[in-house]
Amino acid sequence: MNDTAPARSPFRLGASAWLGLTLAVVALDQWTKALIIDAFAEFDAIVLLPVLEIMRLHNEGAAFSFLADASGWQRWAFIVLGLVVSLGICVWLLRLPARGQSLLAAGLSLVMGGALGNVIDRIRFGYVVDFIRVHYEQWYFPAFNVADSAITVGAALLILDSLIHRGPAEAKPPPGS
Repeated sequence: MNDTAPARSPFRLGASAWLGLTLAVVALDQWTKALIIDAFAEFDAIVLLPVLEIMRLHNEGAAFSFLADASGWQRWAFIVLGLVVSLGICVWLLRLPARGQSLLAAGLSLVMGGALGNVIDRIRFGYVVDFIRVHYEQWYFPAFNVADSAITVGAALLILDSLIHRGPAEAKPPPGS
């Protein structure tokens, strides 16, 4: 046995430096929601552009208000789901190498920050505060917030990372050979 080799720690920090991005997303998300809560009652709005307005809305469901009309169980289900996903992402980040997987680490950090931002709302209020509303004439995209934006950008980075780092397709032998 080589006595000069450094002892290997069972705990790895991996890409944990990216957790700073997660904290920044949570902080920005909660700060913008606090501003909206202080300045707007639910359904109050300010038109910024003909296609964009700030409107305080409460979403008791998931994306696109999915399950918003359920009896209340969805609040706890989405809290548990958000915490489990965040824990899984945190473990994944700790297992990633500290360098060389920045796109993947950034995507994971953004998704986790968004998930935690919305979990905090569900715990505090029982709903998620949404306030960015995009529309064209009578067509309205579902309202969203900073956390939702981080999840969307993070998911796009994860897809991009998977496309960039996808291995070459295995060559299949021609039929009949």
